[in-house]
Amino acid sequence: MPLVAARRAVRETVSGLPRDFWWLWTSTLVNRLGAFVATFMALYLTLDRGYSASYAGLVASLHGLGGVVSSLGGGVMADRLGRRPTLLVAQVSTAVSVALLGFVRDPVAIAVVAFLVGAASNASRPAVQAMMADIVRPEDRVRAFSLNYWAINLGFAVSSMAAGFIAEVSYRAGFLIEAGMTLTCAILVFLKLPESRPESGTAVGEAGATDAVGLGTVVRDGRFMGVVGLSFLVALIFQQGSVGLPVAMGAAGFTPADYGLAIAVNGVLIVALQIPVTRFIEHRDPGRLLVVSSVLAGYGFGLTAFAGSIGVFALTVCVWTLAEIVNAPTQTGVVVRLSPAQGRGRYQGMYTMSWSVAALVAPLMSGVVIDRWGAQWLWGLCAVIGTVAGAGYWALMRRMPEPEDRMPEPEDRMPVREEGAAVALPVEEPTVGGPGGAEPDGAWPGSALPGVGERVPVEPVPGGARLPGARVPGAPVVEKPLPGPAAVPGQAVVPGQAAVGEAAGSA
Repeated sequence: MPLVAARRAVRETVSGLPRDFWWLWTSTLVNRLGAFVATFMALYLTLDRGYSASYAGLVASLHGLGGVVSSLGGGVMADRLGRRPTLLVAQVSTAVSVALLGFVRDPVAIAVVAFLVGAASNASRPAVQAMMADIVRPEDRVRAFSLNYWAINLGFAVSSMAAGFIAEVSYRAGFLIEAGMTLTCAILVFLKLPESRPESGTAVGEAGATDAVGLGTVVRDGRFMGVVGLSFLVALIFQQGSVGLPVAMGAAGFTPADYGLAIAVNGVLIVALQIPVTRFIEHRDPGRLLVVSSVLAGYGFGLTAFAGSIGVFALTVCVWTLAEIVNAPTQTGVVVRLSPAQGRGRYQGMYTMSWSVAALVAPLMSGVVIDRWGAQWLWGLCAVIGTVAGAGYWALMRRMPEPEDRMPEPEDRMPVREEGAAVALPVEEPTVGGPGGAEPDGAWPGSALPGVGERVPVEPVPGGARLPGARVPGAPVVEKPLPGPAAVPGQAVVPGQAAVGEAAGSA
């Protein structure tokens, strides 16, 4: 029975999403499966090439700086050129620059190419998120973003394990494998993904909207920039898992293997829990989810101050990983809801930049705090930042606007008759009497009441004359109460409450 329930849960999670989404999801998974460079860049520079740790840190910073610059540039390209061309340019550029990085030897050349790798690889992220918002229905977006986040972490978990084995054989092979898999993603996008950018002025719900959405529009959007600022604070917290936690564990006497064991819990939990947790949060209030996840992230890292064993460190990782699982797809969905259809690329680029900037600031923050005051102060600061972010989300997410491109459901468009009100019935042009004028059961075509589903039988009129109430082409429809009770099979009618549409000037 649990197996049947699990199968049903998986089927409901993946069903209803368009085919284009799954091609985009596959491209993301393949890309992350080949993400080796970020994993062994420091080892490659220090162990294989013999450079100092300071130089390796400089190269890593330049790689991150490239991501900051390209986040906005990729967003502008996604809106101007289209999602598909941006993905193709970014992925081909990434493949070329990664392959080149495996062959350059000069320190300056390595630094420059590392910057280009960071810029090219991050330029595709706003386009991916914008395309996902374009092709997935609003009610399915949290689920879609969650599945995409799951693919990212699954691919990264596999590539991280594979990177160690590949590095033992050849670092250059790792660069070339990543270049080849990135180029495969570009081919997949070229063959399977059509352009999804909404045409100017034709986006659903965008009637009267301004076609031009520049970066100035994004910066002046106070609510959205507030979300960007809060996402930066949350990103500062989550970045400590890869920059502050290993330093603190090393200072406490734990080995790199101990850190690897503790942080592995993060990837395992995301792969195992992302889908079921998404089913739980999919239709819940995003404001509350962001408040809870921000506070949970802050205090999850705050608990690290009390950790003295591998088991306790792993437990704290479990706490903030749960916050990450909830926060990531919810926050991306909120960004989409606040973005106009014509400016999704720029909005996603600004949001992506907040994480890129956090990746630059977090190492500096953790290093300064640990060196001057100790690791306990860093974890306490994380708890404070999480509390501030939660309060900020609570203030910003009140009166959250509905998605602008929400399509009304059929029941939303169905007219509802209030008690005592007349109902105008859609009436066709029947020809009653004469050859073929009456239906076999004597029903009057078009005389079905909305929601009843049955036709009202009438007597044919000799000579094919029009019945009162039959519509004359081009004549305005007016409402006229029936003079007496209208007998509808299976439905009681109060006198004077039913009406039929009667055409003015009927014969």
